[in-house]
Amino acid sequence: MHHYRQALMRMRQGDSDRDIAKSGLMCRANAASLRILAQTQGWLDGSATLPEDVAIAQALAPPKRASTTISGLEPLREQMAGWLGQGVSGVVIHTALKREHGYTGSYSAVRRMLATLKREVPPDATVRLIFAPGEAAQVDFGAGPMLANPVGEIRRTWAFVMTLCFSRHQYVEFVWDQTVATWLGCHRRAFEWFGAVPDRVIIDNAKCAIIKACRHDPQTQRSYADCAEGYGFRIDACPPHDPQKKGIVESGVKYLKGNFLPLKTFRDLSDLNTQAKGWVVEEAGIRRHGTTGEAPLARFELERALLLPLPAVAPDLGVWSQASLHRDCHIQFDRAFYSAPWPLIGKRLWLKASDGMVSIYDEFRVVAAHARALRPGDRRTVRDHLPPEAQAFFAHDREWCLEQAAHVGPACAELIAQLLSDRIVERLRAAQGVLRLVKPYTALRLEAACARALAHGSPFYRTVKTILAGGHDLRAAESIMPATTPHSGRFARDAASLFAASESLH
Repeated sequence: MHHYRQALMRMRQGDSDRDIAKSGLMCRANAASLRILAQTQGWLDGSATLPEDVAIAQALAPPKRASTTISGLEPLREQMAGWLGQGVSGVVIHTALKREHGYTGSYSAVRRMLATLKREVPPDATVRLIFAPGEAAQVDFGAGPMLANPVGEIRRTWAFVMTLCFSRHQYVEFVWDQTVATWLGCHRRAFEWFGAVPDRVIIDNAKCAIIKACRHDPQTQRSYADCAEGYGFRIDACPPHDPQKKGIVESGVKYLKGNFLPLKTFRDLSDLNTQAKGWVVEEAGIRRHGTTGEAPLARFELERALLLPLPAVAPDLGVWSQASLHRDCHIQFDRAFYSAPWPLIGKRLWLKASDGMVSIYDEFRVVAAHARALRPGDRRTVRDHLPPEAQAFFAHDREWCLEQAAHVGPACAELIAQLLSDRIVERLRAAQGVLRLVKPYTALRLEAACARALAHGSPFYRTVKTILAGGHDLRAAESIMPATTPHSGRFARDAASLFAASESLH
């Protein structure tokens, strides 16, 4: 309205429409129209004050014509408003009206009604959040460039960005995934990069941090909760579908993508992270920030003293996971297997995996601890975790069988050695069965039975068991020698001595 007031003042001073047009305020036609309006309103009277801008605007506005046409969509106004609020497009709304309500009007009518509804919606106002030094940091992931991983596969990288809300100083690290272990490791390295910890960390509802998103009571990953407790910060999860609450780091991710990644080449992930850290210090950190008007590194020098100190001992950032103990007494984690006591089979247990150790918990009680497996498929087994039968089976291995047979006698030792040396059939169970015969028949009789079985060329468990069950080991030593084959040497002497010993027992 300023140029209209200026034109009215010049008219009061006697300027013609041509003079007003030469001054550039408005064309001659508009000046003539304004002069007629001013004469009608009495604005050219030099004794009166100039009208206010509101009065001029009201006088210049054309009169509104009342519409006598009622849209055929008026009965469906509320339904259309609901669809519009859900983000449904006009074309889809037009189709739905024809299908569900028998509407026969044009799409133009639908578009006009939607325009009217949009004008009735109040504007979406927002408030800029102001943070004190050291108060908070915001964290987010952003898509990074495609690179070859260590095995040569081309994969997507992800940029982990943590931005201090006051200074806008950043920590940037590119990673291969968004797992819990990666999330925790990036936090550790970010805090070490800053040399301090913010009071609050504002995050999105990523699965690596939040189990269940909720505006009021979000459920935090147990691993991330331990990290927050160890470093002393508080977790502040944004409400669902409201990323504007961490707009500082969102802008930081966009700035990273638009100013660091273009026109650069990277050999591998290590080279990418080296260049990113150099860029943060040498370019992003010294630029004049568009919001604060200062360099992030300069503001960081003010903020550093107000951040929380790093703990004297870095907390153990173990990854917590819950799984059931399988029938084989092992629990699976990260494609490796770890044993736990067999009475817990079928029970849901907690597992905490750090860089070097895996601990298994039944509620709060540690029931097993293992060194971290190095490769997928590795098994970490403690024999005491197995059932008693399995413990006995694995304890009675080949070395144990040979050692026990030597205590029984030379004939038993030779028979066991022949059983275990079979190159066609695995006879470990047979050897274990022979040695178990010591308990019901004594070692002396077992040695005699083994000698008789060897003499007959039948070094098998069934033969030894039959000899003992029938009492054939108590017969004369000579009776075990075949009549057609003269025997002498060690076996005959051993059998004779055993027969004499057994006769003395009886």
